[in-house]
Amino acid sequence: MRAAASRRAGLLLSWIQLGAVGGALFGAAAGAAVLDPPLLGASLAALSGAIDGMTLTTLIIGSEIFLPRTRLGRALDRSPFLVTFATKSIVYSLVIIALIGGRFGTRLVGLLIGTELALVFRSQIRTGLPWGLVVAIAFLVTPLLYLLRQLGKVIGDRTFRDIALGRYHRPRTEERFFLFVDIVGSTPLAEKIGPAAVHRFLDRVFQLASDPIDDHAGEVYQYVGDEIVITWTLAEGRTAARPIACYFALKSALDRAAKEFEQEFGVVPQLRAALHAGPVITGEVGGSRRAIVFHGDVMNTTSRIENATRDLVRPFLVSEDALSRLDGTEAYTMVDLGEQQLRGREARVRVYAPEIAGGVTPQT
Repeated sequence: MRAAASRRAGLLLSWIQLGAVGGALFGAAAGAAVLDPPLLGASLAALSGAIDGMTLTTLIIGSEIFLPRTRLGRALDRSPFLVTFATKSIVYSLVIIALIGGRFGTRLVGLLIGTELALVFRSQIRTGLPWGLVVAIAFLVTPLLYLLRQLGKVIGDRTFRDIALGRYHRPRTEERFFLFVDIVGSTPLAEKIGPAAVHRFLDRVFQLASDPIDDHAGEVYQYVGDEIVITWTLAEGRTAARPIACYFALKSALDRAAKEFEQEFGVVPQLRAALHAGPVITGEVGGSRRAIVFHGDVMNTTSRIENATRDLVRPFLVSEDALSRLDGTEAYTMVDLGEQQLRGREARVRVYAPEIAGGVTPQT
């Protein structure tokens, strides 16, 4: 939990810094245009803009990062999209209007500088953005940005970024780690509690998996029934054996929620997982709906290794190909299970069963 909180705090700090820079640049440009003398006006307006930018990102981005973990945030997430969209758009727009229209940064700068200079600065800054323009910007730009944010959540922030930048517009070969995580027992559970309850069960598991995946720089490629497919580029996954650490962190998160699952569903989720690595072809596909997909034998082999967890009676298997590409594996005890003949493959694959050395989950 500390890792998740630290990651979210770091993310907010980055946004605050970005907001300060953006606000300062906008303020400097506006100040140089409307204030006299231009250099002094640009300096004071840049400071004012930086304050506004920092305050806005703290309130709005901070809400987006931390609110979903609260009771109110979960209630909003469960509401219909239009309700959540309208509520957040109105609230965030009003925050922008109150801060920018109320000239929060300007007033604070006025308190920091001399009285006479403050009066001149305040009187001149009133000729800046008119109220009507502030309101129009707030109620037009805010919903658009929120829609883009929701689009990123639906298809994945990294996928959205990569499609927007055209990173995989032309297919490219890259090496990746793939972690297949299967939720054990969901099929018989459906017969016992019904499909609607199983949906809630899996949704809760996938929600709990979100923080461990993000904490270890993983990317959810897709949810396939009761399975999560997580991927890392070689550079992202190599450090501190992140894919392995991700599995154990995910397992720990589910163990902490065991009592909750037992009370609501009568069963505690168990995992089977497989980690493999190798070259894949990554590229965009589709027409009316674009997606970034991975093609290569790595995907099929990872699935075969996950199937082998049943035969070898091990919850988590790691291929030699994946292990050789990882740093920081000394934090784990690797039980060598030898070369295995996987179903549907001629070549044998050496696999290992990782265990946490000393019983303490490593921190990354």
